[in-house]
Order: sequence, then C-alpha cells, then structure tokens
Amino acid sequence: MLRIEGLTYRIGPRTLFENADAAINEGHRVGFVGRNGAGKTTLLNMIMGSIIPDTGVIDYPSRWRIGITRQEAPSGTQNLVETVMSADRELVKLNKEAETAADPNRIAEIHTRLHEKEAHKAHSRASRMLSGLGFSEAEMQRPCDEFSGGWRMRVALAGLLFTQPDLLLLDEPTNHLDLEACLWLEEYLKRYQGTILIVSHDRGLLNRVVNQILHLDDTKLKLYSGGYDRFEVSFRAQLERIASERSRQEAQRAHIQKFVDKFRYKATKARQAQSRLKMLERMEPLPERSEDGSVAFTFPNPKPLAPPLYSINDASIGYDGTAVLNKVSFRLDLDDRVALLGANGNGKSTLIKLLAGRLEAMSGHIVRSGKLRVGYFAQHQTDELDFNATPLTELARRRPKDLDVKLRSHLGRFGFSQQRAETRTGDLSGGEKARLLFAMMSSDEPHILLLDEPTNHLDVVAREALVQAINAFEGAVVIVSHDPHVIELTADRLWLVDQGTVTPYDGDLDDYRKLLTKPVKNSEKQKQSRESATPVVPEIPKKEQRRLAAERRNALAPLRKRVKRAEDKVTKLTAETERLQTALADPELYEKGDGEAVKSLQVEAGYAAKTLADAEEAWLELQEELETAEAKAAAG
Repeated sequence: MLRIEGLTYRIGPRTLFENADAAINEGHRVGFVGRNGAGKTTLLNMIMGSIIPDTGVIDYPSRWRIGITRQEAPSGTQNLVETVMSADRELVKLNKEAETAADPNRIAEIHTRLHEKEAHKAHSRASRMLSGLGFSEAEMQRPCDEFSGGWRMRVALAGLLFTQPDLLLLDEPTNHLDLEACLWLEEYLKRYQGTILIVSHDRGLLNRVVNQILHLDDTKLKLYSGGYDRFEVSFRAQLERIASERSRQEAQRAHIQKFVDKFRYKATKARQAQSRLKMLERMEPLPERSEDGSVAFTFPNPKPLAPPLYSINDASIGYDGTAVLNKVSFRLDLDDRVALLGANGNGKSTLIKLLAGRLEAMSGHIVRSGKLRVGYFAQHQTDELDFNATPLTELARRRPKDLDVKLRSHLGRFGFSQQRAETRTGDLSGGEKARLLFAMMSSDEPHILLLDEPTNHLDVVAREALVQAINAFEGAVVIVSHDPHVIELTADRLWLVDQGTVTPYDGDLDDYRKLLTKPVKNSEKQKQSRESATPVVPEIPKKEQRRLAAERRNALAPLRKRVKRAEDKVTKLTAETERLQTALADPELYEKGDGEAVKSLQVEAGYAAKTLADAEEAWLELQEELETAEAKAAAG
C-alpha cells in the first residue's frame, strides 16, 4: 500500500498540501487529477524522494521498485532496443557481472536472478513495446540520436514500462503519442500487474484504464471509486451539497443576527441575545466553492462562403520531390467536421499543411475558394511566441489595424481578463499559451479550423471548453488529436491516412480501436485498415454464407495443428531452459572447479534461451494468424 499521512508542503507563501492523507492499495490503477499548478507533479516527485515534504509521511513497502516518467529524452549511439533494455539497470549489471564473476555462489545467484527476470525474453519484450509505441522493426535498429525529441520521449516511456516497477508513476504519458500509440498504451496499462498512479487530462484514458480517482483539491487529497465520469458526478454533487449547506447556514446566521440586533440591549432578552451571539461566533462559515479552473472560449463564426471550400483531385503531396501522399482526392464544405486517423509519420500533418497553405501540392488539381480564410493551430507554434511580449502585443502584431478595444474583446473570448492580457507571455501556463494560439489563429474569422494536436497542454476542463467551442463554430473543422474523447464529440467524419493514401473510414472510433488492438502483425493490420476504409459486402444468400463459413473453418484445421505443435515445442523448451538454469544456479557446479563443464553448460543454456525466444515468437505469430483467420471465418 502507498500511504500518505499528514502531508504538508509549501513553496514560499503558497501551500500546495496541508495535512493531506491518502491510501492507495497494491495493484490499483489510480488517476490523479486537479487543476493545473495544484501540485500533482510535486507529489509524484515527493513519492520518488526527490522533494522532501515540510511535514508528513509517504510510506510504501521497502521491496517496491518505483518508476516515473522523466522529462529528459534518452540519447546515444545505441539502437532503440538496446536503449530500452538499458533502462533496467539491474539487468545490465547482472549481464555484465555474469561475464566476469568467479565465485561459484555469486555466479549461481546471478543466473537465478536472470532467470527470475526472464532475461532471455528481454530483447523481444523491448521490441514489442517499441512496436506498440509506433516504431517499425527497421527504426528499432537505428541509433537513438537519429530521432527527434518527441520520438525519443516514446523511447523513454518504453524504457520505463520495460523495467516493470511495482509502483508506476506516469505524468501525462500521452503528450508525445499519437492516437494509435495511446490506444496501445491503454491496453497495456489495463493488463499491468503493479500499482499505477497516473496524472492525465485524457478523460477517455481515465475512464477506461483506472479504477479510482485521486483528487487534489484545496490542498487536500480525496480518493473516489471508479473512472473520471463517476468522479465528476460525485464531485459536482459534493459542490452542490456544500452550496446548499452554505445557503442554509447563511440563512441561519441572518436569523440569529436579527434576534441579537433586536434584543441585545433589552434587559429581559439580554441573556438570550448573548447566548445567540456566542452561537454565531462558534459557527464557522462554510467556504464558497466552485469547480476547478473553469474556463470558456468561443471561436468567431465566419461569413458564409459558397461551397466547396476545397476541391482536391488526384493530388500528390510531399517534400523535396518525394511524395508522402499520393492520389489524394476529396472535397471540404463549410459544414464538414473531419478527424484524421493514422499513425505518426503517415502524413496527417502533411495534409493539414497543404490545407493551411504552408505546402504546395507536387501534382494534381486543387481548387480553393478565393475568399477562404484558414485558421491553423499546431503545438510547435508555442515556441514561436515572443515570451517577452504580452498576449495583447502578440495579437496586435497579427492585427495591426484593429483598435485596442477590439483586440481585448477578442482575447476575452478565450478567457483572458484585462490583467492576463497584459501578462508576460513567458509567465502564462501551458493551457493559457494554447488559448492564446487559438485566439491568434481565429482572429480573422476563418472559415476552416485546422487543429493539429490542440489538447496537449489543456486540462480536462479546458478540453471540454474546446469541444464546446468547436461544436458552436459554424465553419469547417479538420482535427488531429490523440484524445479519442475530443474526436468522438467533435467529428462526424473520419479519414484514414495510411499507406500513402487518404480514404474515408466508415467505422467509428470503437471499430478503429478494435482494429488497432487486435494481435496481428503490422502488414496484416495495414491490410485490414485498407479493407475497413473501403468495405465491400458481397450479395450472397445467408444459407450460402453459412456454408462458405463452415468450409473456411474446416480449412483452418491444419493451421490449428501447427499452433498446437508450436505450443508443445514452447512447453518442452521452457522445461529444458528451466532445467539448465537450475543447474547453473547450483553452487556445487562451481565448487568442482570444472571450468569446461561450466562453460559448456552456459553455452547450452544460452542456446536454449535463444531457441525458446524464437519458438515463442513463432508460436505467437501462428496464434495471431489463427485468431485472424477464425475472425474472418466467423464473419462469413
């Protein structure tokens, strides 16, 4: 159990925690929420021991290993698989020591521990994690230094998960992931055997993964059962109850005060008045409470424009003469709400840059309305802000002809009061900087909003405000987001950007999630993606369909036999590997002083471990092939 008792911590005059208590049971998955800047990351660091509280205790079992997401991206010339494996320092140390150890007892201890850690599976396990987070097999063999910071943060996350800590502390783990990697991470965390404490603003993740919510509110910690939706209902009910009690208390105070004012100077009632006066003094007023960090903003509606906004036919789009997307054809109208699906690197941002006018098509026919105004949002634009300027100054640079009152009015649409409009941009929170970008990109009343990962620095409340603003907007929207909740509430069309093409996806996000989380190989997954994008339903009578399905199931018999043989082989090799590991862990082997026998046994054990890993991989591939084939047969 993770136990927090009497925790108090202050930064200067500001109190983040005051006599806060919480207890998280072993094996529970807990979402950690609270307004931005409340102290969530601070608590994670206090659990790690890198920050010392003023008072209080943070206690957990001494045997627990703790891991936390780090802000520093890994680097070096090692390939990605080696980088991930090196995150497990004990494994690295054991492997290195195994090469030089001479003491028989120590050698036995090393081999026992390597067996416990399933060291022979380390390479394949690291590869599977990297694959889930979006890396191809070829990319896994490239040096870590060749990747951008965002992709190296994925490697860092893979390294953390590879170490399998007993207590996993995750601080906004989805910020550098695309939707596909987020869905993989969700499935992984659902199966995780340890205890998880995760700071996230992703409502979907907090609903699907965690079974408790830890809320940091007004310097106190409170644990709620269930996911985020259930917590929100409970918290709102609590606020309503406090408001109702406060209203009753104020009415009671007014009634008592009225009696005191009327009778305190009358001899016959003085004693009663004094008694009520003391009652008033003992009655502590209930604090006025409201929901955390409420924020609202609105995008200005555009003037009507004749359709289409865009008409694109057979276009090729790319960079330096190399096409990323080919044969792209679609049309966009003022009432379109489109979400782009597809893994990072497939071309989603490339398509948005074309629509934003930041990139010219290499070929094809493109018609764009002459009066079209486009609002383009991308996270990298935060780095382009002048941190010494104010939001008012930044907007004035973009709209030099607008009067001060109009600029302030537009900033007010996005939650900037007069004071915050004159605050140095470098002193704004991540969410406020995002809202400033929204204000700037919509300042000329665009007909289309192009939103490339707009939620990264927005908390749950701000994300809901963004959803409402998008839904109230009367123009077109094209959005890329790793937050399924935002996509589900704002988009009514899905386009799949995959294999160099852009095609309508006829399913919903649940269908896409099932497609991505099926245990199939990448090539098969891509094939299914294309099939899902352009489904063809043959007109075959049901009786004939059932007959064909039965034939397909019967045709699977040879494949089932191959799976059974592969499984039996894994069972046999597992027993052999365990026998050899047990022999290597026996101190008597080394006391005999027969170096050749030891060396021979080590070689045999190494070969057995590699053979087992290959057999397991082959078995998994066959099992995946069988499951896919059975699913197709069942579908008829």
